[in-house]
Formats: sequence, C-alpha cells, structure tokens
Amino acid sequence: MSNAKVVLEPAFQGVGHKPGTEIWRIEDFKPVPLPKSDYGKFYCGDSYIVLQTTCNKGGAYLLDIHFWIGKDSSQDEAGTAAIKTIELDTMLGGRAVQHREPQGYESDKFLSYFKPCIIPMEGGFASGFKKPEEEKFETRLYICKGKRAIRVKEVPFSRSSLNHDDVFILDTEKKIYQFNGANSNIQERAKALEVIQHLKEKYHDGVCNVAIVDDGKLQAESDSGEFWVLFGGFAPIGKKAVSDDDVVLETTAPKLYSINNGQLKLEDIVLTKSILENTKCFLLDCGAELFVWVGRVTQVEDRKTASAAVEKFIIKENRPKTTRITQVIQGYENHTFKSKFESWPASSTAGNSNTEEGRIKVTALLKQKGVDVKGISKSSAPVNDEVPPLLDGGGKLEVWCINGSAKTALPKEELGKFYSGDCYIVLYTYHSGDKKEEFYLTYWIGKHSVRGRIYQGKEPPQFVALFQPMVILKGGISSGYKKFVEEKGQKDETYCADGIALIRVSGTSVHNNKTLQVDAVSTSLSSTDCFILQSKNVMFTWIGNSSSYEQQQWAGKVAEFLKPGVAVKHCKEGTESSTFWSAIGGKQNYTSKNVSTDVAIREPHLYTFSLRNGKLEVTEVFNFSQDDLLTEDTMILDTHSEVFVWMGQGVETKEKQKAFEIGEKYVEHAVAFEGISPDVPLYKVIEGNEPCFFRTYFSWDSTRSVIHGNSFEKKLSVLFGMRSEGGPKSSGDGGPTQRASALAALSSALNPSSQGKQSDERPPSSGDGGHTQRASAMAALSSSINTSSKSQTQSHSGQGSQRAAAVAALSNVLTAEGSHSPHHGRGSPTADAAKTELAPASPPPEIEPDATETGRTEPDVSQEQTANENGGQTIFSYERLISKSTDPVSGIDYKRRETYLADSEFQTVFGMTKEEFYEQPRWKQELQKKKADLF
Repeated sequence: MSNAKVVLEPAFQGVGHKPGTEIWRIEDFKPVPLPKSDYGKFYCGDSYIVLQTTCNKGGAYLLDIHFWIGKDSSQDEAGTAAIKTIELDTMLGGRAVQHREPQGYESDKFLSYFKPCIIPMEGGFASGFKKPEEEKFETRLYICKGKRAIRVKEVPFSRSSLNHDDVFILDTEKKIYQFNGANSNIQERAKALEVIQHLKEKYHDGVCNVAIVDDGKLQAESDSGEFWVLFGGFAPIGKKAVSDDDVVLETTAPKLYSINNGQLKLEDIVLTKSILENTKCFLLDCGAELFVWVGRVTQVEDRKTASAAVEKFIIKENRPKTTRITQVIQGYENHTFKSKFESWPASSTAGNSNTEEGRIKVTALLKQKGVDVKGISKSSAPVNDEVPPLLDGGGKLEVWCINGSAKTALPKEELGKFYSGDCYIVLYTYHSGDKKEEFYLTYWIGKHSVRGRIYQGKEPPQFVALFQPMVILKGGISSGYKKFVEEKGQKDETYCADGIALIRVSGTSVHNNKTLQVDAVSTSLSSTDCFILQSKNVMFTWIGNSSSYEQQQWAGKVAEFLKPGVAVKHCKEGTESSTFWSAIGGKQNYTSKNVSTDVAIREPHLYTFSLRNGKLEVTEVFNFSQDDLLTEDTMILDTHSEVFVWMGQGVETKEKQKAFEIGEKYVEHAVAFEGISPDVPLYKVIEGNEPCFFRTYFSWDSTRSVIHGNSFEKKLSVLFGMRSEGGPKSSGDGGPTQRASALAALSSALNPSSQGKQSDERPPSSGDGGHTQRASAMAALSSSINTSSKSQTQSHSGQGSQRAAAVAALSNVLTAEGSHSPHHGRGSPTADAAKTELAPASPPPEIEPDATETGRTEPDVSQEQTANENGGQTIFSYERLISKSTDPVSGIDYKRRETYLADSEFQTVFGMTKEEFYEQPRWKQELQKKKADLF
C-alpha cells in the first residue's frame, strides 16, 4: 500500500500483536472494545468488528477481520463497521482478509472462533441492556442447523415452531430438552448436543438434567410427556414452512469485474492469477459469495471506494442483503478464492519470508530475556529437526523385492538396501499402545522402476524410521531392471560390494536417515555432508567441515552396514590422501555451501469435499478438532508433507473403496492451488485405527474413537458419560470386517481411475492385460484378508496365512507392472503419489487416552526430586529454564521445562495461561516451546 494516510483510531491502538480474538462493538458510530467476559455475546441490534490473529509455523501473524451485522442493526451502524474494518486493516499493514458477516449467514471460519455456537440475543446498545441482576430465566426454544459450524437461532416458544425436518432445543430452568425431527440429519442431532452442553455450562452452572425427545415416538417415559406438557399437551405438528433461512444461495460460475473509480467492468477472459494487477481492485462474483481482491499497492481510499461499489452491486443485482463478502489482499488469498481460478502458481518466496519473520520474533523474545542470541537467527541446523510421531518399535519388519514373476524375501542383514531400479513390498507388523496388532503395508518404488506408492525421495518419516539405516543404491538386482538396461543399451550401474561407490549421508535422526549413492566423482562432495567411499575392499568416511555430529555417527553406521567387519579409514575434509582422490578420478572443485531448499511453511488443513461433474470441490473445517471427524463422513487432512484420507466407520464400503481415488483427486487439486508436491505421501486411515502420526494433529481422546454408533449416539454417550461397547455397531462395517474394508481401499489405490489418463511416458504395453491382472491380484488380496470377517477370533497361523496371501497378491500386481518398461520421468501428478494402507487387525478395544497425544503430560522427575536438589524450590525463572541458559537449573525434567515457570511468567512467555496452552494439539505445544527456547 503506497503512502496511505493511516487514521489513528484510539480503540485500535496496540492490537494484532499476539494470537487470539479481539472484539469491538459499534457504539455511537465508534468502535468500543468489548470486555472478554462478553466475547461470544452478539445482539441483533448491533454491529461488531472481530479481529482474529493467528501465528503460523513460521512465526508470521495471519490476520482476519470480520464485521458482524445484526439483523436489526441500522444501515449507518453497519456502514461504520465496514469503514472501521478498513481502517483497522490499514493500521495492521493492509494484509488482513476482511469478511462481511450477516447475522444468520456467518462464515464457518467466523463461527469456529466461538465453538460450539453463537446465540444472537434480542436488543442492542441503542435500546439499552438489562443488568445481570435484573435478568430472570426465560424458557427459550432454539433451532439448530449445521453439521460442523452450527447455526443456532431463537424461535417463538410455540408448537407451531416445531417441524419434522429440524433439530430443536428447549431450554427450561430445570431441564434442557432436545427434540429431533423425524427427518432431521443425524449429524445435526450430534452437533445440537454440543449446544446443550454449552447452555448447561453457561446458564445452569453445569448442573441441569438433559432429555432427548424423538419426533413420532410416543415414549411412555416421563421426559416425553413433560416436553409436550410445556407446549400445552401433545398434538400433531405441521409441515415445515419455507422461510428466508432455508433459502440456499446458489454458487454460480465465477465472473471477474475490475473496479475503477467505483465503476465495475466485466472482464470476459479465462481466470488466471496474472490478470490481477497490484494497482487495482477486482470483484469476483460467485453468486453465493462475493470476493473483493485488493492489489498490494492500492490506496486506502481506493479500497473504501471498491467496498462501496460492491454494496451498490448487491442492490443493483437484487442480491440478498445477507450475501457474504470477503476482501482478500494480494499475497494473502485464501483457498476458496484461489480455487475459483484455472490454477494458482505458488509463490517461491512466501515460505522463506515467513520463516525469516519467525526467526526475527524468536530472536527478539530471547534478547528481551537477556539471552546471547549471536548466531541464532541464521542457524545451519536442519530446517525440520523435530521428530515426528513414529510407529511403535519392536515390531516385525519384512521386505520383498519383486524379481520377474516372483518375489524374493530380503535377509535380515539386507533390510534397508533399496536399489533405484527395483520395487519392494514392505510389511511392518507391530502392536500399538493398546496392544492390538496393526499392519503398515506399502511398497516402495525406485525412480528408475515401475509405478509405485512410496516414491523415491519422498519417503515419509514413518517409513524411513523402519530401517536403521536406509540406503538407496544405484541400479537394480531384479530381472526386470536387467532386461530394461539391456533393451535400452544402457550401462548397468548397479552397486557392487567389490566396486567403487560414493554414498552421501545427510540424515541426522532415525526419521530422516536416508543415504544415497551418488556419482563417484569429487564434484559430488559437499562440505555440509558426510560421505562413504568404497574402493573395492577399502572403506573411507569423509567428514565435511560443516557436517553435524549426527551425520558423522550415521556415516560410521552405514559403512559397517555395507561392509561388516571391514576397517574404515576416517578422513576429515582437507586431510584426504592421494588414494582417496585417485578412487574418484582426482580432486576437483565441489560445493562448500549448504544447499538451501524452499520449505513451504503451512498449517495443517482439514477438508470436507464434494464431486461435481468429476471435479473435486473442498470446504475447509476451521479450527478443527477430533469432534469434526464424523463417523458418517470421509475427510481429507493435508499437512503439506502428507495427505490423509480419513474414513469413518459409518461410510459405505463402496465409498471406502474410493479412498485413494479421492486422495489422488485432492492431490491434483492441491498441486494446482496450494503448491504441494505431486509425489506427496498419501494415506488412508480408518476411524478407530488412527496412527500416532495422524493423531498428533488433534488433541486426541482415544476413548472417543472406540464408542460405537452413529455420530449422534457417540456424542450422546460422551454427554451422559456412557460407553456403548455392547451396543449396536455403526452402519457400514465393524469389527473384523474393517480389515476387508481397508484392503478394498488398497485395491482402489492399485487400480486408480487415473489409469485412463496415461502418461505419455508410460509404455503402451500396459494395456488391458495389466488391468485384468491387477484386478485379479487385488481380488485375491481382499479375499485373503477378509477371511477374518467369518469369525471374531483368529489363530496365529491364520494371521500368518493372511499376511502371506496379502504379500503374494501385492507381488502379483507389481510383477504385472514390472513387465513393462520402467519410466525415467514423472507420470501424472497423482500417479506417483505415495499411498499407504494402515490396516487394522481387529476391532479397537477400549483403551485409555495416550498422555502424549492429549493436552498435558506430567514431568518424569517428581516435585520432591526437584525440591531436594534445589533447596525446596520448584518454580524457576525463564532465564534459568531456557536451554541456552548461563545458569541452568538441575534436577528437572528437561523435556518439560515450561512446567516449572510461574503462572505469571508463563503467560508472558506464551501469551496464554497454562490451561489454554495444554488444550492445544501436542505439535503446537512443542512448536511454541521451541520458539521460546524451552525444549
């Protein structure tokens, strides 16, 4: 924004500098800060401004400004809210996304700040408010709508308000009733229970009876009778009358208008990002929602004029006053806006700028505390040195190499060696925290082999951690690779234990310890890594001057793995012998700089989706939690480095078989609009069998995932503190048939719909025969694993035969594909995505919550131990608790440093109370601890 004159509104001074929500009400045409005790209270006669500040993984602040317009708010007040929103954005640097929120038609994002709901109240500032002591409890009737972001509206307390299609809540002084219309949605019934819990805590001090009344069921119980007595006795209720609330605005094909001096001009061209000029404003008309796009260097007055022009457009086009308007600033466009264009090329600098901004904030915090920050802001440490959740250790690892028409089991000493020209089946059998047996079944594809599911170079950390170490070698040992090399007349570069090989070691931990064979020339060396040089029977480890201690340790381990018992010669960079240089063709220049990789810093996103005319449309679930995983739904969790397709137990079997097809469509979509890698690992996860590396993105309560029933029955069990293990199981499949469902989805993965869109690089030989063989193999695979559905119990030998059949079927698939010539280039964006099946072995038993997944874990060191070593003291200053302290504390649990802070200092360091901190997902806690140097 160029040389804009900022209007200094006193009420906005100092805002937007810490994560959280800030609210103002328009009073006498001025914004007045709302007391935090009134957050969530909205009056129909008023207009409000809501600022939401979020800190992303890179430390940068993301800003959303919403102006809420009550249905009885005056036009002047609403206009003031709109103008003050622009002024607030200007004071914050002109980079906030602005949202117009009409009462009853609020965006899901706005409602996510006030979970489970907001309940607008009659009245407003102009008409005066009743004081708490003047308020008397009034019986109220509410209607609830929405599967996730629930909209609650008070309706007249009358039988005529009830209908068969909706869910209602009757709040009386002694009891809260939920009335479920006979045709109402199961998930709306579930969400209404959250509203009841909210009403119970807010207006009944947590003490109140709750009753469920089902429409059309004349129960003899007292609750039903009491409910109808309140309405003057039982009588039939009428059909639902259509109201404005039921009108769903139609989403239309987007139209783009340029805005110049308040005038709109239709741009009749294909929508691409390049059309949007940074000196202009544009209107994107999508029917149900309007977007105003604002160029980064536009003036404040231009923005105000554009907003006024859009308001006139709504009137001229006879659009409802409830039409939502979202204003986005160049460079801060949301997913919904970007998805309206043909594609949205990702910016190459966004991730780096956010990362740098985050480093600056961390450095400033440490400086404030008197910590020596020299060298902190520009560290050569790996960008991603956090250890992600890994599969439980101690399991059984089996690997097979596909060799022509057969599969060859790798001996234990060879586990971890992968040839880039070959394909491998990997099966890891382990026991999760509740002692049930789980399977991690996938296969790995070398860059110079056939199509695969985990692509070389994109292995997820859970896969890498299975191998200690994991070494990727040149060439291949399978007959398929040998045949390919011979047909192409290429040189066979397959690694030989008695030959010359140079291997780069760049990993620093169990989850990223991949090592890769590179060309045996000196230009392959890098000062930031370690290398192993194998020259026939002589082994060298070459230590780069900028390599880490962990890399040096891994280098020794890999050398022993490749040539057990052989003496290794260690040489540090600059001390090489002539024998070393001679083995790699003589000394030449090589890089001494760390290769910078643009790491996109992006928060995890949870989506629902729909398919329209074969095109995937996604809707984001904001501020998501475990409660948003509804058992009847399929959800997509995108963490940028991995994509999960989560399927509830209530999803039909046919739908479950489409899991990977849905995932592939999403990856294709996200490649175009979010810039994720087309080779991103793709997982299918079944409700009740979520792995640790999925649960980490939620504050996870394991007990909830083992409650049977539909989403309403599950929520009811939680509300009443009941378990329903013995009750009826959810629709779809349950118990042992989960295994069949899981493998059916893997069948879909191996026979994706994208096969019709074959890559130009794929040889024509992969015709119908290949498809038939693949289908037959997967039928056998599904059949072999589905045998458990016949019985609740399985013998050990039965499990073994199933495992063998599954592996055999997979090998048949890969053998069929292995008969085709390998490709050297990329296929379609989704065809090479990593796809992994996480298949349960049995229905989930009742388990206790995992302390590492939920909010807070207590220190391993007791308070008594800490007090004994510190003269009775258990609370310490921030300066003594940080990892770089010059006067560190002893006798504490160093993984839980933050627990030893005083409450007041904890609030200063983290910007929130301890209770709020531990309510966050575990990964967010760890990230914030790291920024504060408390890890």
